[in-house]
Amino acid sequence: MSTTAKFVKDIRKKPKYSTRQHNRCHLCGRPRGYIRMFGICRLCFRKLAHKGELPGVTKASW
Repeated sequence: MSTTAKFVKDIRKKPKYSTRQHNRCHLCGRPRGYIRMFGICRLCFRKLAHKGELPGVTKASW
């Protein structure tokens, strides 16, 4: 988990170039494993999907 200070610092500071902008999870601030469609990281996605709090997401079975 990223520290709150790092998360807040990254949000406030505008990057010098737009390509330097990095997506972060809206719930925990994690910079890796980000899923653009939901705006959260893979860990938070999995947790919310198991609870059934993400609309249209179902567990795969075949």
